Amino acid sequence: MYEKIRIFLCENFGFLDLKLSFRIELRSRKLQKSTMTFDIAAIGAGLAGLTSAAQLQQAGYNVVVVEKSRGLGGRVATRRIPNHRADFGARYLEANGRLVSLLLEILRDRQIVQLWTEASHRWDGNLIPDPPRPHYVPPNGMNEIGKFLGRGTRVWFSRRACQLTPQADNTWHLSLEAVADGSDAPLELTAKAVILAVPAPQALEILADTPGLPEEFRNNLAEVEYNPCITAIAKYPNDRPLPDWVSVNFPPETDLSWVGLDSSKRPNTQQPVFVVHSSADFARSHLNTTNLEAPGRELLDRASNYLLPWLSEPEFLQVHRWRYAFTSQPWRRDCLAATTPLPLVCCGDWCGTRQIETALRSGLAAASITNSQLQQEVLSPIRQVWQSL
Repeated sequence: MYEKIRIFLCENFGFLDLKLSFRIELRSRKLQKSTMTFDIAAIGAGLAGLTSAAQLQQAGYNVVVVEKSRGLGGRVATRRIPNHRADFGARYLEANGRLVSLLLEILRDRQIVQLWTEASHRWDGNLIPDPPRPHYVPPNGMNEIGKFLGRGTRVWFSRRACQLTPQADNTWHLSLEAVADGSDAPLELTAKAVILAVPAPQALEILADTPGLPEEFRNNLAEVEYNPCITAIAKYPNDRPLPDWVSVNFPPETDLSWVGLDSSKRPNTQQPVFVVHSSADFARSHLNTTNLEAPGRELLDRASNYLLPWLSEPEFLQVHRWRYAFTSQPWRRDCLAATTPLPLVCCGDWCGTRQIETALRSGLAAASITNSQLQQEVLSPIRQVWQSL
């Protein structure tokens, strides 16, 4: 913000106003260098981090969420492409768990999500219909779920957590790195408690130089393993004939895991947009590939062989790599707490196998443990928390 003001002043008012713009820039730098203190810092604005932050904040704690990207939701992600939005992480919501069902109920009441389809297919040499089951999506993109869960929560965007260090005053010191322009958030903070709501390997990186952590705690984090995924977003001319399916699951030997007609989620779409997710083995073979367009086109070639020949000829293509897409070896408890004098809890969808349901449950478990180690406030039921957003 301050940089934009400085440029505006210099371009429109010339040298005489450089002193004013310089003072504005100094203020921005001072803000970034200042240290703010919170009761609780949650690292990661995915579903687990936002859920724990919302419950603790409503209990009266002073909470901040630190997020390295520019948006909320983690893998519940939507990307803007020309004249369209595409869900390139989580595909949809299903009522396949107590917490997901509750969240769906509230999101439907708020008209944030709506029924996308009850029909899905799987590939087994031919397209085979699966038993009907409702799939729900926000018409404006899956990241609307993260935006809802983050309402009223203080979030520092474009800040990567680098190092966590205990201080003599019984607080954690967290050093941060700016990963993008446009954020005035500070580059450090202190907190009485920290919740690491990030993939286990990223938690290990943040804690690499943290003194006093039990070796068992580090080993438990190190045992968590993930399968990667490469996702291709492809847009096509509006004269292409649309298929009579919108969601197809594939066996891993095809190099694919899922193909979806993403544009069918959006009202008044003009062009067909497909999202293609790879198998874990395919993504693993391209973990160090710098230019992802080639593997993205390989995925479209595979999809064209099985589904529609013209899928191999997109008008627009964008490819994303998820290094920590799906947990292959999870932690079998709802969260992982360190036995340290200062509260430190790790949580996320790696604390189980049910993805979104696991992430929500893990966030609540982290909030409960953190609260028990601090002021032991009364935590409101999560239904009440979500209904208040």
